[in-house]
Amino acid sequence: MSTTQASPGSAASAPGELAPMFTHKQILSILAGLMMGMFLAALDQTIVSTSIRTIADDLHGFSVQAWVTTAYLITSTIATPLYGKLSDLYGRKPYFMAAISIFVVGSMLCGLATSMYQLAAFRAFQGLGAGGLMSMALTILGDIVPPRERSKYQGYFLAVFGTSSVLGPVLGGLLAGQSSILGVTGWRWVFYINVPLGIMALVVVWRVLNLPVHRRDAKVDWWGAVLLAVALVPLLIVAEQGRTWGWSSGTALLCFAVGLAGIAAFIAAELRMGDDALIPMRFFRNSIFSVGVVVSVVAGAAMFGGISLLPLYLQVAKGSSPTLAGYQILPMVLGMMSASILSGQLIARTGRYKVYPIIGTGLITVGMVLFSFVHADTPLWQSMLIMLMFGLGLGNMMQPLTLAIQNAMPPKDMGVSTAAATFFRQIGATLGVAVFLSLLFSELTPKIADSLRTAAGQPQFQQALKTAATGSDPVQAGFAQGILKQDPSVAGSALTDTAFIQKLDPILAAPFKMGFSNAMDVVFVCVAAVMFVGFIMVWFFKEIPLRGQSGLAAQQADRDAAAAASQQAALSAADAPFVEDVAAGGEHTGPPES
Repeated sequence: MSTTQASPGSAASAPGELAPMFTHKQILSILAGLMMGMFLAALDQTIVSTSIRTIADDLHGFSVQAWVTTAYLITSTIATPLYGKLSDLYGRKPYFMAAISIFVVGSMLCGLATSMYQLAAFRAFQGLGAGGLMSMALTILGDIVPPRERSKYQGYFLAVFGTSSVLGPVLGGLLAGQSSILGVTGWRWVFYINVPLGIMALVVVWRVLNLPVHRRDAKVDWWGAVLLAVALVPLLIVAEQGRTWGWSSGTALLCFAVGLAGIAAFIAAELRMGDDALIPMRFFRNSIFSVGVVVSVVAGAAMFGGISLLPLYLQVAKGSSPTLAGYQILPMVLGMMSASILSGQLIARTGRYKVYPIIGTGLITVGMVLFSFVHADTPLWQSMLIMLMFGLGLGNMMQPLTLAIQNAMPPKDMGVSTAAATFFRQIGATLGVAVFLSLLFSELTPKIADSLRTAAGQPQFQQALKTAATGSDPVQAGFAQGILKQDPSVAGSALTDTAFIQKLDPILAAPFKMGFSNAMDVVFVCVAAVMFVGFIMVWFFKEIPLRGQSGLAAQQADRDAAAAASQQAALSAADAPFVEDVAAGGEHTGPPES
């Protein structure tokens, strides 16, 4: 085994010395680089989702815009465990810097795209970098901060998420809404903005992230990475495209078959690789890891499913612009940040963490149930109170789950275990968003049709229809004539474009908003049911004492213990002939005594 070490400063640690203890100032300086890397990934998700419709229109590819999202999800998800494994073997810094560099180059290429298919390819390349930004930041934090103190610093990471969730829609709407900025099409700055931010992150990381590196001789599980791609690519594609193809279509069934075969082959390959596996199967013998993975998948599905629905409710049912909707979800962001900070402080003081995922999953479950009673005419302040509850739940749930898994696994597997937790949460998030949006779209047409039938019997609505049908506005006239002719396609028109709802007379728009809200009620109940499963699962979480050492210090202690055991074994082997001679009553002929 070859070993290379570098301390936080310029001096190297001698073999056998304790791993360096980082001061609060050093931790904050390293944290600055980690947060900048995470901010790139978090901002990119929200800013692109806000502007994707404008981008698709400009590149004449509205019908294929989903592939831009799918390509990014596939590569970022597959790359996540690979970053964890390689960084465990060869050190964190080079791979974190590589992730930022790939992300920046991918962003630049995306800004140069001239077609949606080209943009999808460049987003796939960008995703290769994004897969390392989130998991590597959490892993490095685990390296330098003991578990009992870690939750205090993870609150900074959630602040990054909160800031990006508000800033992303605002920037996305602002940039995409400009025809030209400095002679460049406005939406292209959605990607170009990552370039200066990424360069700044690279400089900060290069200067401050100097950690001890202990290289280990091991095989890189490339076959595992290939088979993981074979398993995930078709499943992620069908998750994104299934509602368009039809879940029982031949293409969807083929994707399911290939994905399941890939999963079986991946598990077989990982069992054969043992400790060198991309995700070692021995991890699943640890009950905390196993339960944590299940909760991560379930919580990821419900959490991101719920988060994806809130902007839709605000923009369609309340008529908010993407920018305004970003501000209106501030209660959720504030709840998430305050709960994260408070739970982090309490975990640091008490060393107890199991109660917080229980509180978090419980609050999210209740919040989703309450959202099912929210309608288009519900006062906004009531919706904001429920968003606050939802945010409080997220803040109590997210960081303790990662903390528990990091604390339960061997320190030498910090990168793999953290990446695995992030990987399974991403899988849950992708499936959750796909399934819940598919459910929303399947419920939307019948719910709107029911609302239109109910409204048709109201004199006020009938009068508004007659006025619109004979008016000069082509949008309202076409809509009104369609209802008067009982055209069934009118109810389904919101599946392809919701912008027309805001152009209608408020009386005519009301059935669409009510139908949309009623469809979301069904989805919120399903999200609550999924999160309730997570609530039950966290009760089975086994709480073990949090380590008082950072990941680096614990790894050094393990190496010292192994070296001491090896030295003791060597001494015992050297003394063995002397012991045998004495036991036989013979003369000792070994080395002379000193």
